[in-house]
Amino acid sequence: MENIVTSNFIEEFIVEDIESGKTQKVHTRFPPEPNGYLHIGHCKALCIDFGTAEKFGGLCNLRMDDTNPAKEDNEYVEAIQEDIKWLGFTWDDRFYFGSDYFAQTYDYAIELIKKGLAYVCQLSAEEFKSYRGDLTKPAVSPWRDRPIEESLDLFERMKNGEFPEGSMTLRAKIDLTSGNFNMRDPVIYRIRYIDHHRQGNKWCIYPMYDFAHPIQDAIEGITHSLCSLEYEDHRPLYDWVINNVSVPHKPRQIEFARLGINYTVMSKRKLRRLVEEGRVSGWDDPRMPTLCALRRRGYTPKSIRTFCERIGVSKVSSTVEYGFLEHCLREELNASAKRVMAVLRPVKLTLTNYPENQTELFEVENNPECEADGKRQVAFSRDLYIEADDFMEVPVPKYNRLYVGGEVRLKGAYIIKCTGCLKDAEGNVTEILATVDMDTRGGDAPDGRKVKGTIHWVDVNTAVDAEVRLYGNLFSVADPDSADRDFIECINPESLVTLTNCKLEQSLKNATMGDRFQFMRTGYFCLDSKDSRDDALVFNRAVALKDSWAKKK
Repeated sequence: MENIVTSNFIEEFIVEDIESGKTQKVHTRFPPEPNGYLHIGHCKALCIDFGTAEKFGGLCNLRMDDTNPAKEDNEYVEAIQEDIKWLGFTWDDRFYFGSDYFAQTYDYAIELIKKGLAYVCQLSAEEFKSYRGDLTKPAVSPWRDRPIEESLDLFERMKNGEFPEGSMTLRAKIDLTSGNFNMRDPVIYRIRYIDHHRQGNKWCIYPMYDFAHPIQDAIEGITHSLCSLEYEDHRPLYDWVINNVSVPHKPRQIEFARLGINYTVMSKRKLRRLVEEGRVSGWDDPRMPTLCALRRRGYTPKSIRTFCERIGVSKVSSTVEYGFLEHCLREELNASAKRVMAVLRPVKLTLTNYPENQTELFEVENNPECEADGKRQVAFSRDLYIEADDFMEVPVPKYNRLYVGGEVRLKGAYIIKCTGCLKDAEGNVTEILATVDMDTRGGDAPDGRKVKGTIHWVDVNTAVDAEVRLYGNLFSVADPDSADRDFIECINPESLVTLTNCKLEQSLKNATMGDRFQFMRTGYFCLDSKDSRDDALVFNRAVALKDSWAKKK
């Protein structure tokens, strides 16, 4: 084995297994349940599963955990594959479904019954709860000593659909006195009369996750079953299954802490509620934590993988600041995104002493962080748009933008001086008037005078109209999951601000899906993959320029 520098406890365990000869080739799996879209929390597990195998020169399977047919759908199967490929991971031909193993899993259940290690139980759901016991009282099942032949007969008849749903279960015979309630003769099969998205109505009994998962891992030759910390108490059951049925391999389960992020929720049930109640526009609404939503908003695979790598792998649950995810994106886009001028809340600026019907071209750099990105030309004329917020008729103290009698520099062009403004009947500014110092082409004053403010602008004659969507946190509180309230009450009413009639520089007319831009002084943006059209551009703000997380650190 090559010398591998370990960076977390999972990798240390794997090195131990390799050095002891227990593991020859590392083989992991990523087993999402196809009942919803992958979100940023899944991404941590995904990066650990695929990334660990990659680091050790091993393999990682993609397996759909479709043992519960209630809310599974092919829509989610396809979306999960798309998201994983987008992040840059591949599984070649190692793509499986848990339901592919239903027949083998059934046979292993028969094996347990024959060994006297499983029995058919007829406790109702209510009776099961009442007979569960507590830390001072063991669980009870009057069916525990049912004869093997009788359980075999009943289990086959369960499979054949002879009994009502909920009337019978198959339970593993382990230890009714165990302090770990997962080991108190857990249910390993239940009756469900519901069509499966792949198997149709072939089966009416379905294995429980705790029974099916270790068997699936063993059949596929998984060496290390990496899962979230919630399954730590389930590990004894995982090992019990592996050790008591004749599976071909013996995987090792290792747990790590799940990813928690503030200002969001990551329960599939809650995310589904947001969609079904119309609180968001869909699973890919850019305010959602799903990977398809983050992709639509403008996040990159690199930024998300960097985020997962930097938060590390731990045994201790913690909550990461959403601002750190934004920081990872901002850090990447600061180095790679082209700078452009976009006026989101436009007001007209007329340069009264500039020749009418004249247009100049100015060269501006595409990215000061990357000289290789070169420069582009932007049109300039007498009539421009600037941001409404870049003008005040009467300035407040320390205001360095445009005001009557004041000077500012137009980015890459000239220094101008405001001479006045025009207003409508309600007193709103409709047009700003200014003069150009024609000796300041390029933005420098030959007499050496200092001009503090620099503002961006767009030429009226070549401007491109667009809708711009400013996205913020979906929730207004850091912990919307708090048990003392309904998370719906915490939705941020300003999580989406839609601006129409925005004016963008002409180069953005040629923007393509996947391009990211820094709108000067505003943030990083991309075309909306669903609503934008050539004749009606829509841009989404991926992240604002201000990096509050970095400043705090």
